[in-house]
Amino acid sequence: MLKILIAECKQEVSTFNPYKSGCEDFGIRHGAEILNYHRTVRNEIGGALSILDAVDQVSLVPTYSAFFITSGGTLAKESWERIAQDFLNGIREAPPVDGVYFCMHGAMASEEELDPEGWLLQETRKILGENIPIVVSLDLHGILTDRMVEHSNAIVSYHTYPHIDFFETGQRAAKLLLRIVEGEVRPVTAKVAIPALVRGDELITETGLIGQSMQMAIDIENSPIGLSSGLFIGNPFTDVPALQTYSFVVTDNDPEMAEREAIRIAESFWANHEKMQVPLVSLDEMALIVKKPAQGTLALIDAADATSSGASGDSNVILRKLIETGYTGRTLLPIVDEPAVNRAIEAGTGSTVQITIGGSLDPQRFKPLQVTAKVLLLADNHFRSESFGEEWYSGPTAVLQVNNFIMVTSSRAVNLYDRSFFFAHGQNPKHFDTVIVKSPHCQHHIYADWCTEMVNVDAPGSSSANLHTLGHKRCPRPIFPLDPNVEFKPEVIIFKKKYQ
Repeated sequence: MLKILIAECKQEVSTFNPYKSGCEDFGIRHGAEILNYHRTVRNEIGGALSILDAVDQVSLVPTYSAFFITSGGTLAKESWERIAQDFLNGIREAPPVDGVYFCMHGAMASEEELDPEGWLLQETRKILGENIPIVVSLDLHGILTDRMVEHSNAIVSYHTYPHIDFFETGQRAAKLLLRIVEGEVRPVTAKVAIPALVRGDELITETGLIGQSMQMAIDIENSPIGLSSGLFIGNPFTDVPALQTYSFVVTDNDPEMAEREAIRIAESFWANHEKMQVPLVSLDEMALIVKKPAQGTLALIDAADATSSGASGDSNVILRKLIETGYTGRTLLPIVDEPAVNRAIEAGTGSTVQITIGGSLDPQRFKPLQVTAKVLLLADNHFRSESFGEEWYSGPTAVLQVNNFIMVTSSRAVNLYDRSFFFAHGQNPKHFDTVIVKSPHCQHHIYADWCTEMVNVDAPGSSSANLHTLGHKRCPRPIFPLDPNVEFKPEVIIFKKKYQ
């Protein structure tokens, strides 16, 4: 029997979010409960299990899983140390294994450790040694550090944005791991750093310019000696020393091909990088747009407060502007405000309360707004995501009405890249004139297919596409678009395990 260890440590952060995340922002699972949960979810581990479960001679060794409920601020030191200790203890306490599959993100950062995934891989090597194959799956918004590649045998990343290939990525990782364990292939990896931080519709892999470069990567991966390939566009809001874009190619013991193709992907990307920015509409322009007569639902995109990108979720900026301009359209919005929820709970369903809304987590950016609200609904439940069936928890939540505004107000942030949070609390965005969408991109059917217009608003926030406003201090410089006249000269780093 081949024993395959499975573990997970997955989080994406915005280091510009002043509110630190902690252990309570993760779903923590151990042992068999990891398998029981992930067999019900179409994510990476679910995909890996669909492959490994089908192989009679494979025995699974699940150890530890810390899966973020949503992205958030920098992980607090104490929480990181606890998660890291539990993760590594699971490795230490496991029986001898033949291979390892790690599910990670790549854009995690704690207060002191700015490359948590690389550190965990490094420490795992100290426990297991150099001869146990490790394959890691990562989000294409990850930041591919040298340490991650050095201490793994192969990296596998998403090929889609918006992400619809979680399950398939896990399948690819599991298939590759089995090939390595069986001695069928000997991976070598080439990596190229590209000095760019990018956002915008051109990053949508199905329709945007990045699709050309990603298709190159897919073709390489599917070639006779290609094993894995992709692009890491990074998370521009995780300001760490390695933050930039990367191409990578993993081949079966062919460093020349890996180098050549990694450069080709990188140059293809660089040819289009200047177009990978977001045209933003000012708040004043937005106010004019919402006054125009429209049939159907208008989507106001507040990507600057996208919880799935690490923002705090407590922005009231668009709400405030709509109120100030006298907008009367029926409007739905999400917001994180635990004090407001607690006040609503004290008052009870059907009550009218005087509260402030917004600015509870990031008061430097968002000034609390005084409102009179009716409490329409109170809830405290776990719910499954519309997209992939993952279990989310928003904590005690209140649906509040302020005139024509319906605010689904949670005490904890959750991902907002689909409509699960709204649906779980009795609200259908299609029934509103306007919906505030706190996500830069969702799958097309979530909003874009049926909304009359998608308006990208230039609002403040810790995940703003207006990158100049954030104040990067750690990432390499010069870098596009923070600096003028940035040049790109491809330089390749080759990684190959010594025992191969």
